[in-house]
Amino acid sequence: MPRIFQANLARLFERAIQPAMEALPVHASLECGEAATIEQFLDRAAAQVDNYTANEAAKAFSLTLAAIFERQLSIWARAIYRGDAIDLPKSRCFQDFLTLCAERAGIDLELGALGADLTEMFMAANVVRHGEGPSCEKLKTIAPALWDDAANDYHDLLAGPRIAREHLRIRMCDLVRYISATTRFWGVADPLPMAVTDPPYRVARDGDIA
Repeated sequence: MPRIFQANLARLFERAIQPAMEALPVHASLECGEAATIEQFLDRAAAQVDNYTANEAAKAFSLTLAAIFERQLSIWARAIYRGDAIDLPKSRCFQDFLTLCAERAGIDLELGALGADLTEMFMAANVVRHGEGPSCEKLKTIAPALWDDAANDYHDLLAGPRIAREHLRIRMCDLVRYISATTRFWGVADPLPMAVTDPPYRVARDGDIA
């Protein structure tokens, strides 16, 4: 199962997520203020929509990765309990399944921030799905870098006071961290020969894939 799970995630990222994100235009900064011409106004509006679209796509892909990984954990956890001939616990949340599978595979979740990246991915997905709430507040505490109020490359479409969920920023470098963590988890859990325990996903200093 771990090898199949790893391959499914890797192929989804390489064949769908990465090409889609690379095809979306992103502008380093957005110009504000009164436009001199209608053409300038329309160009600025188009740039804002480009960045908004890229951010929405990244959020959707983070939700997809988290959902797939959670389902994989659930499948493997059920196989573990079935093999041990015992019932699944009443609490069947992401963290329970993650802990169970990590313990069974002898995975140290503290090593290389593996557990931190997986937890961040799942909580970011919860914020994307549900908005404000406990997950949003906790995510702001453990991953403040996902919010940048001083950034000039994103403008919220909603006027008035800032709403935290609308200013959550998922970038390509975050998606790379999430795919790296999920595929590394299954690689370390893989007991078969030639397991890929160090997937080839890296982020360069400029945020692109290295």
